[in-house]
Amino acid sequence: MSETIAAISTALSEGGIGIIRVSGPDAIEIVNKIYRNKDGAYSLSSYKTHTIHYGFIYDGDKLLDEVMVSVMKAPNTFTREDMVEINCHGGVLVCKNILNLCLKTGAVLAEPGEFTKRAFLNGRIDLSKAEAVMDLISSKSNMSLNNSLNHLSGRLFEKIKSIRESILYEIAFIESALDDPEHISLDGFTDSLRKKLDVLLSDLSKLYDSFSTGKLLKEGINTCIVGKPNVGKSSLLNFLSGYERAIVTDIAGTTRDTIEERVILKDISLNLIDTAGIHDSSDTVENIGVERAKKYAKGADLILFLMDATEKLSNDDLAIIDFIKDKKVIALINKIDAGKEIGSSEVKKLFSKESKVLEISVKSGDGICDLESVIEEMFIHGEISVNDDLYITNLRQADLIKKSMDSLSHVVESLDLGLPEDFYSIDLMSAYATLGKIIGEDIDDDLVEEIFSKFCMGK
Repeated sequence: MSETIAAISTALSEGGIGIIRVSGPDAIEIVNKIYRNKDGAYSLSSYKTHTIHYGFIYDGDKLLDEVMVSVMKAPNTFTREDMVEINCHGGVLVCKNILNLCLKTGAVLAEPGEFTKRAFLNGRIDLSKAEAVMDLISSKSNMSLNNSLNHLSGRLFEKIKSIRESILYEIAFIESALDDPEHISLDGFTDSLRKKLDVLLSDLSKLYDSFSTGKLLKEGINTCIVGKPNVGKSSLLNFLSGYERAIVTDIAGTTRDTIEERVILKDISLNLIDTAGIHDSSDTVENIGVERAKKYAKGADLILFLMDATEKLSNDDLAIIDFIKDKKVIALINKIDAGKEIGSSEVKKLFSKESKVLEISVKSGDGICDLESVIEEMFIHGEISVNDDLYITNLRQADLIKKSMDSLSHVVESLDLGLPEDFYSIDLMSAYATLGKIIGEDIDDDLVEEIFSKFCMGK
């Protein structure tokens, strides 16, 4: 990491401020060559660390911008290298011109996630914190944001570290007893180890089980709105979105293709997909929309199935119910303000006990406020408290936790079979090493490159 890297760290668009970040052994020297203070002097290298200064960026004698420059000297920086951040006026051209000048002066363009990768490689953060940085940036709800902050603060690192220390103690005890049996006895050790394994497996199981909830917090619930034509599907999408996202008319079949929108019901993120009305049709284009609706419904986490309260259940309704009966479904009887030919008790008989039925009016908003609590009940196991609990949101971490649980379970099997103590060490060491990969210990370079390549530029 001898090269000094540079990148634009803010969104490349028009805005009030743009930031060009420079990190590496020559960061201060490179920016000093293009920066002048209000007196026209090249003085950046003489400034104290963690200070910000007013001045100008020049390309030779050509003024590029009026700026504020932050100077941060190693090791007390994000990357543990010398860092300089140029705060310029926001705008694509201004930021690009200053970045290109930094590159011309000696920096190289940073790869996606390279600043965070250097923070990890230089010991500033562990791998779980590095992955939390990306989760923090991509958070779509307050729950997801708070969970990412929990990881970034080191709570997952401390939990994994504590479990690994317990495992390492047992490994060391076994090895010491086998090397010096005259002074270290293994009498009663198997019972003691069994009790400790029960605790460790319980802790790991709780982390692993949190992944289903954590994944939903991070990515949102893929939710498909289905129903026959003209039951209010697009109106529901517009209501939940808060604006006219879809065209709504009294003409059946107005929606012929899928419309996607992310909405937040308080802190629950829904990836909504409004689909074409599902029914038998001779229209070729409409049939393509119907097939797409079925495809999205098949892959959805949640189905919002709309019916018209002013009409008896039709063959189209029954066909849709048959198609979605094995999915998680919230059946919404819409238009209750206009009449009521069907009720919730009638509809409930057609679904499993796990499905929910609500009577609503998209037009008036009646009943829709109950959606959030129903979705929480269906998807969130137990009460969410991201301030107190850890939720695993990363598939890589979840897989490693599961593998470590399998290794510890093998130790339990060895105990039950009465196998010699050196058998325990093999699986205990496997669990120890596997958990280490979560926080970045004993991890290969290819995986490091893969993880950080998913980051955005400048981070």
